[in-house]
Amino acid sequence: MDISTTPAAEQLEASFDIVARQDQADAAIAALRTDVDEVKGRLDRVSLAASRPALSAAPGETVDAARFVDGYLRHGRETEVKSISGSANRDGGYAVPRHIDALIAREMTGISPIRAIAQVVQTGTAGYRKLVATGGTASGWVSETAGRPETATPQFEEIVPPTGELYANPAASQAMLDDAGFDLEAWLAGEIAQEFARAEGAAFIHGSGIEQPEGFLNNPATPARDGSRPFRTLQYIGSGSSDGLGSAPADRLLDLVHTLKGGHRQGAAFVMNSATLAEVRKLKTVDGAFLWQPGLVEGQPDRLLGYPVVEAEDMPDIAAGAFPVAFGNFRNGYLIAERTATQILRDPYTNKPFVHFYATKRVGGAVLDSAAIKLLKIEA
Repeated sequence: MDISTTPAAEQLEASFDIVARQDQADAAIAALRTDVDEVKGRLDRVSLAASRPALSAAPGETVDAARFVDGYLRHGRETEVKSISGSANRDGGYAVPRHIDALIAREMTGISPIRAIAQVVQTGTAGYRKLVATGGTASGWVSETAGRPETATPQFEEIVPPTGELYANPAASQAMLDDAGFDLEAWLAGEIAQEFARAEGAAFIHGSGIEQPEGFLNNPATPARDGSRPFRTLQYIGSGSSDGLGSAPADRLLDLVHTLKGGHRQGAAFVMNSATLAEVRKLKTVDGAFLWQPGLVEGQPDRLLGYPVVEAEDMPDIAAGAFPVAFGNFRNGYLIAERTATQILRDPYTNKPFVHFYATKRVGGAVLDSAAIKLLKIEA
């Protein structure tokens, strides 16, 4: 009888096979753990290199010279504003030698809210274009058996919002970053965002269109009605006085509202600065009721003649020849095209011992539909 073929021998052989497979599995797991540890080490080194690239290679490694030069040397910029340092009090020295509050009180500046009421599109390229139909397809009435002649072809115009790059490049000394009793980097990022909002808001109203958005007040304006004006020319009505809102300002505001087509009045708003709003809030009807109405619910805008009032400090004051009041549906009337959101690059290498915070934002703007925005001009 062959002992190797007995059931006991087969069970013993199977047991050895299981043990051998277990050993192989343990070895594979150990090798996998080694690989994972190695990958973690490489990731840590890559992360460290991304934040502060090595000038010399570690044993067994090479330096990515092209990445270092392109990412940290070539993209550095010279300072464009006075650097924050501890040597002068007004330039940041107040924050260095003493314990200070963790928050800095900021002087309030006017930020134009045009972005909140305009049409904003995100683009993937710098040359954004939009087609606008300026004339609809014609139609006609015919009898059941009559011929169907060709109707007029729709007319189109192309909108190319002028685009510019908004940038800031403040700097802080490393000692300032180390000594300040608050998060200076986060504060600088907030300051840049506030300044960008202020600058682009001003450009949306009166930008020249040369390497920056074209503001709607920079477009030509005429008293001509809709359908009789050139494309992208705005309509205005006169105030009735060469230096103010005239003797019947409520009537002029009503005229301004109803120069806008009914479809655009759904979602329309008044836009003016706080000085003009102070004058408008004093206006009353013949029975003594104020034309201006405060928002009844927190978060709701104030209203004038039933329409929201948006305060934009970049709108001009009441003066001869100025356009202090705009009324319209800005979501239909003004287009903002931005390529990317604000990008901030922390650059501690270009100009040691200063750390630069280089921020950029590419944005454009232009009037989309001139029939959707109306203006009030101070003129007799």
